[in-house]
Amino acid sequence: MSKHGKVLVAMSGGIDSSVAAMMLHEQGYEVIGITMKTWDYESSGSSKRETGCCSLDSINDARSIAVSFGFPHYILDIRGEFGEFIINNFVEEYLAGRTPNPCVLCNTHIKWDALLKRADMLDCEFIATGHYAQVREENNRRVVFKGLDQTKDQTYVLWGLGQESLKRTMFPLGQFKKTEIKQMAKDAGFIDLANKSESYDICFVPDNNYRDFLKHRLPDLEDKVNGGNYLFKNKVVGKHRGYPFYTVGQRKGLEIALGAPVFVKEIIPETNTVILGDKEDLEENHLQVRDFNLIKYEHLPEDFVGLTKIRYKDPGTLATINTIDDKLDFIFHSPVNGVAPGQSAVFYEGNDLVGGGFINRKKPNF
Repeated sequence: MSKHGKVLVAMSGGIDSSVAAMMLHEQGYEVIGITMKTWDYESSGSSKRETGCCSLDSINDARSIAVSFGFPHYILDIRGEFGEFIINNFVEEYLAGRTPNPCVLCNTHIKWDALLKRADMLDCEFIATGHYAQVREENNRRVVFKGLDQTKDQTYVLWGLGQESLKRTMFPLGQFKKTEIKQMAKDAGFIDLANKSESYDICFVPDNNYRDFLKHRLPDLEDKVNGGNYLFKNKVVGKHRGYPFYTVGQRKGLEIALGAPVFVKEIIPETNTVILGDKEDLEENHLQVRDFNLIKYEHLPEDFVGLTKIRYKDPGTLATINTIDDKLDFIFHSPVNGVAPGQSAVFYEGNDLVGGGFINRKKPNF
C-alpha cells in the first residue's frame, strides 16, 4: 500500500503526461496509467497515418513507460461517447456560425468524467494529468492557477472543471518549466521521449483542416451553402464557398481582392452571409458569454475586473465583468480584436483562474 495514496494518471504517450506519471511514482504514489482512445483518422475519411494521442505508437509509448516503472497501464476506448458529444457539437457549432472549442468541452464533459469514473472503479483517490497548471485549496474551494512555466500555461482549457472534479485532481508539472521536464525524461533514459515532437492540432481533424472534416461528415454541405454573399461596408462584393468554411478573424483563403487586406468580421448562417471588414472593424469593446463556470469564487463580485483572454494565445485584456441573468457581461478597458462566437473567454485575477464561458453570438444584424 502506497504511503501517499492511489492515483490514476492520464497518459497520452507524450513527454508531459509520461513525466507526470514518473514523478508521482517516484514520490511514492501507487500509480495506474490510463490512455484514452478518443478517435481514429479512418472515421474522418483520412488516409494519413495516425499521429498524436490516439495513435498506436502513442499508446505503446505510454505502456512502455508504465512497464519501465512497474505500474499497471490500461487503454480506455471512449470513441463512442467522445464522438457523440464532441464531434456532434463541433459540426453543430460551425453550422450555427460559431467557432467551436472542442478541447474545453472534452476536458469538461469527457476526459475528466471518464477518468473519475475509472478512478472509482480502480479505488484511486486522485487523478492526474500532464497539464501545466496548479491547484490549491482556498476558502473551501479549489482554485486553479497558472503553472510556473507561463509560456506553456494551459489553464485556458481548464475553466470548465467543477469543484468536485478539482478536489481529486493533481497537476504534477505545475511547478516545473518545460526545459526541466525534458531533462527529467533524458535523465531517466527516455531520450526519444524527450525529443518527441508535440502535436497542437485538434485530435480528430487531420492536418487541422476542419473544412475537409466537415465535408466528410456532411457530404452535401458544400452544395447547399456554396455561393453565399460576401458583404463589405454593407455592399455585396463577391461570393464565398459557404459560411461554415470561415471563421471570425480569418484573412487568408478568402479568394477575394478588394485592394487592401480584409478579414471575416461576422458570420450570419441564417442568410449564408459572410461579413468582411478591415482590421479596425474587428475591434470590440463588449461581449457576453454563456454556459459559464466560476472556479475561484462561488459568486462573482460586482464590477469584477479581470484579465480576459478570448483565445488560447491571447495575452489578455482587462475587462469589467458582471453577472447578468445566466450570462457574464464583459466591458473591455481597451478594444479586443477578432471576437469569435463559440470560443472561450477566460478571465484571471493575477495568476488565478477565476472562470470562463463560451462567447455568445450576437443577434443577426439584418
